[in-house]
Amino acid sequence: MADMRLISEPSVPVKIQKMKQRVRWQHPMIQERGIDQTAMIFDDHGREKNSDFSFIVIGDSGTKSNYGSHPQRQVAEMMLNHIDDCRFVLHTGDVIYVVGSREYYPTNFIEPYRECLIGGENPKNIAYDQMVFKLPILPVLGNHDYYDVPWLYRLITGSTLPLRRMLRYKDIEIGWHGSNQGDAYTKAFIDYLAAISPQHLGKHLDKYYTAQSHTGLCLNYQPGKFTRLPNRYYTFNYGGIDFFALDSNTFNTPEPLPENEAVDIRKDLLQHLQKLEQEELEILAECKKLNSENPQDSEQLADLGGKLDQNNEVKFDIQKQLEQHTNADVDFEQLEWLRNQLVASWQNSQVRGRVIFFHHPPYVTEATKWNQGQTLAVRHRLRSVFEQVDAVVGKITAGKPLVDLVFSGHAHCLEHLKTVNTGYADAQINYIVCGGSGRRPRRQRKEGTELMETFSDNTYKVADSLLYVGRSGQGDEKRKPYSCVRVDVKSGYPAKFVITPLVTEYIDGKWCDRSLEPIVI
Repeated sequence: MADMRLISEPSVPVKIQKMKQRVRWQHPMIQERGIDQTAMIFDDHGREKNSDFSFIVIGDSGTKSNYGSHPQRQVAEMMLNHIDDCRFVLHTGDVIYVVGSREYYPTNFIEPYRECLIGGENPKNIAYDQMVFKLPILPVLGNHDYYDVPWLYRLITGSTLPLRRMLRYKDIEIGWHGSNQGDAYTKAFIDYLAAISPQHLGKHLDKYYTAQSHTGLCLNYQPGKFTRLPNRYYTFNYGGIDFFALDSNTFNTPEPLPENEAVDIRKDLLQHLQKLEQEELEILAECKKLNSENPQDSEQLADLGGKLDQNNEVKFDIQKQLEQHTNADVDFEQLEWLRNQLVASWQNSQVRGRVIFFHHPPYVTEATKWNQGQTLAVRHRLRSVFEQVDAVVGKITAGKPLVDLVFSGHAHCLEHLKTVNTGYADAQINYIVCGGSGRRPRRQRKEGTELMETFSDNTYKVADSLLYVGRSGQGDEKRKPYSCVRVDVKSGYPAKFVITPLVTEYIDGKWCDRSLEPIVI
């Protein structure tokens, strides 16, 4: 039973290929018009030219009511208190749990964020693939937005009710459909050109790809009118700040195991995997004893479900490390794109700041993520890009960090980290992990707030965790805060960023505001 994979994930080449097909990547009509499919102009009625502006960041939110409470909606309501003077919302991924299925968009996205949508006063009338945003929500793909449900699971659980009940901790939000290799996300947020007939494609391009960027024509994003994204990774400028949205699911493949230690590491990983699967069976046995209709049992079920979520994520990472990978499992095309975009950004004197956002955190101290193969892979590949950029524009940056802020999710917490002098071009950069906006909060690791890394057999500190908001305490002292952040961008060159952690927590039967003091970066 423990070996049966209830969730599957497409390979990196499949993710890339499918996404290219959906946006008709480099179609002759697109090439003829000189359209850049990775850029968009944010046409915000002229307000995008204001150098003073604000935005919200959320992540790992796409879940439904949890035993009577709805943390995602509480975070959304907290966010709504800031909407009047915020121009958009960045979403760091995992828009829909557990698999990014179209069947869960109504309850797990449209309903919680209804005030952001045209027609949101009647959310049940909004189709997931027809959303138009009043307040733009600009997401990137999380791993759950790519997940699928194997047909064998559907077959077995459909015919075996007791098994379905035993798996209720997972089945709550698995349902009968998967993401179809990211298809549901694409239909919800991206301009799905593959659905447009060849005879109408030209008219569509001429209507919506009219904006002019430094790389040619691009998509014109208009809040309240046309709010589709051009691609799974994209860039836009707002108030003199360049924003870069990435799909980290295609460059998070763990690096090969060191040849001289591969045998021992594989042995340790397999033992760890065995231990996790035994723990899963034990937790399942506990789940079977509990009644979700009982308030105390339901709280315990939620905690056990959280442990199973964590176990499954660690198992996924171990399985990725054990697999044999090739260069095709790393999205070098996207990384090269980022390199070129950052170089161009630094060569443009009108740009006064840079923000990158994606799903998998390169630096984090959440207990299960901090030393995962995927975490280190994203760190090292992003670092490599920064090194290449620094080699070209190092004289222009004059010692300033290459980017001002890096936002990510995946770890269910809110965390502020800053790299020290790593010896590479990712030094002195502020990283904000914003993954606590609805899904079960996670604990910080016990090893402390200093992140160490080994280079050539020597170990050095590479980052400090300066703030961590996540699960803590035990029993009556247990804390489960949920969060997002507000970012105020100040005028001037270089830009100054003020980050306010917005925190809410369910205490003694009611939701309480636990927001923290602003952080100036």
